[in-house]
Amino acid sequence: MIFKPTIWYPIAAVLGVINLVAGGFAAGQAEPRHAAVHGVLALACGLWAYRLRQRPDGGERETRFDSPDALEALEGEMNRLRQELGETQERLDFAERVLAQRPDQRRVSSEREGPKPPDRAD
Repeated sequence: MIFKPTIWYPIAAVLGVINLVAGGFAAGQAEPRHAAVHGVLALACGLWAYRLRQRPDGGERETRFDSPDALEALEGEMNRLRQELGETQERLDFAERVLAQRPDQRRVSSEREGPKPPDRAD
């Protein structure tokens, strides 16, 4: 799952505004602790939204393979995946051959059983 700031930025901004308004209502009812909690949450959501907006690439991070070790690891993973794909294709070919032979075997087994007796309507 990719973290997309384009989706999370409005969510963080709306949560910040909601907590700011709720803090105002709590302060109006003389509940200072409750108002302080909403104030802290509004500040946290605001900072989160600000940080999401500051990303130059829109937030979607790329993995760069600048080091030779990272490239070797990637090549090793690719080779392993190629081998697994080859094995999977061999299994698929085998399954197709087996399924292609089955209709003949079904016909032969139904002929050996003989004809079915008709149902009686008593």
